[in-house]
Amino acid sequence: MTTSERDSAAPPPERPGEAETLRTILGGRSGAIDATIPVVVFVIAWVVADSAGWPSSVAIGAGAAMLAGVVVAIVRLANGRRPRAVLLGLLGVAVAALVAMYTGRAADFFLVQIATNAASALVWTLSIVVRWPLLGLIVGTLLGQRTRWRKDPDLMRGYQRASWVWVGQYVVRVAVFLPLYEADQVLGLGAARAILSPALVALCVFLSWPVLRSALPPGHPGIRHPRVH
Repeated sequence: MTTSERDSAAPPPERPGEAETLRTILGGRSGAIDATIPVVVFVIAWVVADSAGWPSSVAIGAGAAMLAGVVVAIVRLANGRRPRAVLLGLLGVAVAALVAMYTGRAADFFLVQIATNAASALVWTLSIVVRWPLLGLIVGTLLGQRTRWRKDPDLMRGYQRASWVWVGQYVVRVAVFLPLYEADQVLGLGAARAILSPALVALCVFLSWPVLRSALPPGHPGIRHPRVH
């Protein structure tokens, strides 16, 4: 079979085990929901305090978010989550709370998230351009392959394609959050964060495997076994 014939051939058959491995590695909806809890608590506490006319409503919301973040972190650790990932999540909540308290503006609680989403879109794009797609680095590291997958042209191409899916979700987030932030729509930001973010993460996890798979020719052993020539 020639190269052109191989490229035009039908995609390889579905590999349920590979798909499940990728989805397990990438995590998904549960982690996104955990990260959303402190945000929802912040908005609720801020709305209640502001409606009641209490002073320092932003500080009350920030304190409630931090408390929720600590509770979520404890539950995550009890469920066997990696301590580093848990601490990074808690750090994100703390920084967001401190920014809002410093400025006294409730919408600024979401400023860190907007900035990190924009930065993530840029970093993921650059990783694709320089042929070090972040999805490959993440999956390869967690599978114990290090960078062997880079020696497999098909896997390299697959990880590049699938990484664009993640770039897209960060772009969508910024496109939704930024206008709401500029309009000072705290409730809108909270609703978008609670609904949109988990949905986008779940969609990316779901789409990553079929997009990656589209680059693998028939007979390829899959993401667990890079073909090193």
